[in-house]
Amino acid sequence: MSKQETYEFTPAEENTDDAATGWSASPTGNDSGSPTVGELQLDDRAALRRTAGLSTELEDVTEVEYRQLRLERVVLVGVWTEGTTEQVDARMAELAALAETAGSEVLDTLIQRRDKPDKATYIGSGKTEELRTMVLETGADTVILDGELSPAQLTALEKIVKVKVIDRTALILDIFAQHATSREGKAQVALAQMQYMMPRLRGWGESMSRQAGGRAGANGGVGTRGPGETKIETDRQRIRERMAKLRREIREMKTARDTKRHRRVSSGIPQVAIVGYTNAGKSSLMNALTGAGILVQDALFATLDPTTRKAALEDGREVVFTDTVGFVRHLPTQLVEAFRSTLEEVTGADLLLHVVDGSDPFPDEQIKAVREVVTDVLRETKTPAPPELLVVNKIDALDPMELTQLRGWLPEAVFVSAATGQGLDVLRERLDKVLGGLVEVSVLLPYTRGDLLARIHADGRILTSDHVADGTLVRAKVPASLAGVLSEFAHAGVDVSAATE
Repeated sequence: MSKQETYEFTPAEENTDDAATGWSASPTGNDSGSPTVGELQLDDRAALRRTAGLSTELEDVTEVEYRQLRLERVVLVGVWTEGTTEQVDARMAELAALAETAGSEVLDTLIQRRDKPDKATYIGSGKTEELRTMVLETGADTVILDGELSPAQLTALEKIVKVKVIDRTALILDIFAQHATSREGKAQVALAQMQYMMPRLRGWGESMSRQAGGRAGANGGVGTRGPGETKIETDRQRIRERMAKLRREIREMKTARDTKRHRRVSSGIPQVAIVGYTNAGKSSLMNALTGAGILVQDALFATLDPTTRKAALEDGREVVFTDTVGFVRHLPTQLVEAFRSTLEEVTGADLLLHVVDGSDPFPDEQIKAVREVVTDVLRETKTPAPPELLVVNKIDALDPMELTQLRGWLPEAVFVSAATGQGLDVLRERLDKVLGGLVEVSVLLPYTRGDLLARIHADGRILTSDHVADGTLVRAKVPASLAGVLSEFAHAGVDVSAATE
């Protein structure tokens, strides 16, 4: 039996928000010298280590019914169906980064040019033999494919290469399982893993045999023999029950999250959701803007649990920033469904701060992948899309020519470096300008002025509304031009015209 490597993993503490206010703690610095929450989480994540020689995993993977996803020495496999050579290389580099984030060592890469993946083995019979030879030569114990394979494809390929085979979806799920720290995050990951595992359950030998029902196992006689229930069917039933329980728990946690979000929205403070591709520097940018001290790591999907912090703009107005989970191309549908409540943080935002990795060779693909996921979430929740501000990060890693090309391609974007602080002043000014387009008003509209109430609904955002004897009492955020029209209906001593100056 060959030596295998195992992981030991120490989970980080859960993120906790103040239930009364909907905020989590928002340190503005670390003058005391004590470690921040992010630094503590980074130490916990560094506790993930390998210990060689302690595994009892069987060498023949077909002898076990369940396979624990443990990545060690891997070979990457990709199918080139479209795009240029540079795009294919970038995709394989991303797959390698995912594998390394999960804790594996990449030994070699195999790419096949095909019109479409093979139905039987994904890469075709010829390439499977070449892959088997590569596995033997490199001593790899795992093969990772850049795509989502069917259960039949995984089984067929595994029988040929004689080592563990996983696909891109399983790899991402494993990373999420490692990085989830909050109770909600762990429940969401567990649900996504079970959704992925359900059609892929399999067994061998007696575990798949059909057991007799009733007393037939004890020779109960005519009329008592039945097909019974297979072990795999029993396992599926248990998984379904566990999935139903997790969905109930996530719904309960979603209620609490929605309550906190409603409190933040009703407070009248502008809400900014930071979205972007994984490892684009969202957490670093949030730390630079708010001094939040949240975890920053040069790894994919370092942040899974949304973090909310409050900061002040140049004119002293407060803004709430929410750091969200990163996206990636072909994000597994199981994760999108399981993390729906987390992704819904974008629905209550006044502005989406879309962070792009300027050092990536194909930032346009990053932007497209993020916008697809955001659009799907907004469509599911039937929420209008908030305005978007593109922020190109990591400009310190670009040479002047590349930076000039990006500025020409994205003229409306703000170019910053969260690591060095370059461009952050410009970003704050843009935030001040964009968020300054809406002002808060408190007005008492007569019932005869339903036209103004309709304009507030169409052009602004109603925070509170109450029907009283003299009309409709409305507190809302509206454009400055509409605030001027509403000034004659100002209520509770609010000088709306002064607020627009």
